[in-house]
Amino acid sequence: MLAETRTDYRQRTEDPDDPSTVQAMQLVIHLPKVDPPSRNQVLVDAAKATVAVCLDPRAGELGFWRDGLGRWYDHRIRKVARRARGKAWDDVQALPGVTVGSVRAFVPSSVAEVPHAISKLQIKGTDVEQSELLLVDANVPTIYINSTLHMSLGKAAAQVGHAAMLYAAALPLNSAHAWAEQGFALNVREVDGVEFSQACNTPGAVPVQDAGFTEVAPGSTTVVAVPPAG
Repeated sequence: MLAETRTDYRQRTEDPDDPSTVQAMQLVIHLPKVDPPSRNQVLVDAAKATVAVCLDPRAGELGFWRDGLGRWYDHRIRKVARRARGKAWDDVQALPGVTVGSVRAFVPSSVAEVPHAISKLQIKGTDVEQSELLLVDANVPTIYINSTLHMSLGKAAAQVGHAAMLYAAALPLNSAHAWAEQGFALNVREVDGVEFSQACNTPGAVPVQDAGFTEVAPGSTTVVAVPPAG
């Protein structure tokens, strides 16, 4: 089913007057007031959590998980990032999804059916301080973010999640399973326009063009997933 995410988003339709046709994956970011995670850590966690939902064993079985992903793949691929702390973060752990570090990604649903424990959470206010660049592990894929677009943390989290999905979809099945067994190890780097363009031109690169719902112009290349060196 994950391979279906490669369909051009412009081929998917939705009716704004019918909320059931607008499907989205909710991402909740744990941002405590004391010692919050760094921006880079949130982005790494968001990418891993998103693809983990898509490649969860339950996605291959009949039932709620598979149905939710299927409806999402058949519509425009939307993600909504929200913030939580304290009890609100604890409460959402009971809802169907996958938590990786500071981010929990949920099985997609129509925007009219988002559980209250999630829908009550704020969408704004997700930004945290940028940290120093972490050392990059050349043995795992890297998702590069186009820093010239000045995306908020929530927007960037949605984009790296999409990049991880598309990267997994482009892998041979055995390679995707091997990546899953590694916990979807990856790097995230925010780079300038020159380095971003170089990353997009790397053999095997998987770029993401945004539909332009929020923050960036439609068709903007926001992020790109690049295979490990060698």
